[in-house]
Amino acid sequence: MRHLLAMILAASPALAEVPQVVTDIPPVHALVAQVMGDLGAPVLLLERGADEHDFQLRPSQMGAVAEAGLVVWIGPELTPWLADALQARGEGGASLPLLAAEGTRRRSFVDDDGHDHGGTDPHAWLDPGNATLWLNLIAAELSRLDPANAATYAANARAAQGRVEAMDGQVAALLAPFAKAPVVTFHDAYGYFFAHYGLSLADTVALGDAAAPGAARLSELRATMETGAVLCIFPEVQHDPALVEQMAEGTGARIGGALDPVGAMLEPGPDAYAALITGTAQVLADCLAD
Repeated sequence: MRHLLAMILAASPALAEVPQVVTDIPPVHALVAQVMGDLGAPVLLLERGADEHDFQLRPSQMGAVAEAGLVVWIGPELTPWLADALQARGEGGASLPLLAAEGTRRRSFVDDDGHDHGGTDPHAWLDPGNATLWLNLIAAELSRLDPANAATYAANARAAQGRVEAMDGQVAALLAPFAKAPVVTFHDAYGYFFAHYGLSLADTVALGDAAAPGAARLSELRATMETGAVLCIFPEVQHDPALVEQMAEGTGARIGGALDPVGAMLEPGPDAYAALITGTAQVLADCLAD
């Protein structure tokens, strides 16, 4: 009997396993978690409160990347530290760089000075249209690696798309009254969000993540704000708000809540993507509605 059972098992195709998935930042982690559902839990590399541009992987995280069946990430434009880890891994697993995926809406920075991403703005998750596309791409890649669960991945992706679309409609309605209200953000990370919802970005304090604003730039921004042309200026989590407060002083511009473009301060999980988009919208609306 044991011999017969061994023959049957040997003749049967190997059952596919749910791949171990590693992600770079909270919004990507949230999208992958929705597609995987109850089948598995993706790993999030970026720790809460950490800087997505300049992060050092711990040995255990390096091990997770090396052993992953799939790494889903924005791309080297945002997280070069993960590009290095993937190169060290070699050809051991699949990788899905979302920014480079066909159909992704991409935009260029207004000014490349100070940006360490090259000319392409990597903050593409802030356009919910990209999120709906990526859900399908994530489901397709998981289905390729784990065909036994393809129907579940596809169904989960469709359900997640419905949630994103419903959220998108609610956010659009919230922000519609402020379409022409000029604001200043701490740095140029919100182009996708502002373009998607038809908002007006007057300027940014810093040109990019890698550049501290110079005296000439701050003087120019201050002159713009002193005309009363800016309604609100927004600081950013993980950055000292003192410079924003200095820019706003005496101009009449209101200081809004701190924006969090990557969701660094959010609780990770499947709900983090909606929390990021709706939270960003609410911070903007709260200041502009005053």
